[in-house]
Amino acid sequence: MLQSLTSNSCVRLIQSHKSTWYFLLLVLGYILYLIFGAVVFSSVELPYEDRLRQELRTIKKLFLQDHECLSEERLEEFLEKALEASNYGVSILNNASANWNWDFTSSLFFASTVLSTTGYGHTAPLSDGGKAFCIVYSVLGIPFTLLFLTAVVQRIMIFSTRRPVMYVSTRWGLSKPLVAMVHATLLAILAASCFFLIPAAIFSSLEENWNFLESFYFCFISLSTIGLGDYVPGESFNQRFRQIYKVGITVYLLLGLVVMLVVLETFCELQQLKTLRKMFYLKKEKPQDRLAILEHDHLAFTAVSHRNNSTSLREDNTKNLPFVTVPELASPGGDDPMIG
Repeated sequence: MLQSLTSNSCVRLIQSHKSTWYFLLLVLGYILYLIFGAVVFSSVELPYEDRLRQELRTIKKLFLQDHECLSEERLEEFLEKALEASNYGVSILNNASANWNWDFTSSLFFASTVLSTTGYGHTAPLSDGGKAFCIVYSVLGIPFTLLFLTAVVQRIMIFSTRRPVMYVSTRWGLSKPLVAMVHATLLAILAASCFFLIPAAIFSSLEENWNFLESFYFCFISLSTIGLGDYVPGESFNQRFRQIYKVGITVYLLLGLVVMLVVLETFCELQQLKTLRKMFYLKKEKPQDRLAILEHDHLAFTAVSHRNNSTSLREDNTKNLPFVTVPELASPGGDDPMIG
């Protein structure tokens, strides 16, 4: 009997806090996903890092052997300076001396990566004034970009998602959730083809050292605003039409970001995903519950008011009652004729 009562109380506790338990499972799943990613990246990339370190040590050792007049400390100083300049996008190689990082088209590309929060990191401001302006420019520009993208996506959604889904479901009498699911799938396939597969093929042909996988990797990292910066187009030696190429990449990034947001918003409006999201959200207070609370408060206030009015009325009635005069008793030695 006690065990049955305990199990029933546990079930009621879980049912009454279902969204909280789902949220805790969501947090646990996210932490496990982070750990899973760390384990995979470490197991895959660590051997390549170790191999590259050994190759660099070997090359450095052979270089010092071939140039005995150069000390290891001087070489370390030179390499440290060169790597520091490379972090700011400045290279000492002869084949990179013709490419400027802060001409107008390169600066336009940099501004687009800052406002879209992609931030490849291959180019960074060198001066204190440039760093200060970048802070102010980002503080004002990133919210402005979010407002701009929200307005653009809201207008595109009307013509790309809501009206087509409504028309097909009304015209052929199909279920609206089914039509929305098929439409979202087709839209995702079209977006992946136009902004991932085709651009990857174009980049692999324009960039000499990029294959299709590396080009597709760049497209995904860019349009998802991850922006690792290990692959940046238009930075190769003697890039033809480099300025036009940079402007084209800027336009591609902005259009691709808008399309990605449209696709994500389309999937977020699916009834299945709305139901899934509600599992992890706190329940909103229902209008009936709010009305019941208001009525309860009103009744409580009315009862208190009536009680106060009754009390005050009784006090007023007591105050308004006429005074009753009690006759004084005559003293035994008075002039009362009854007393002889």
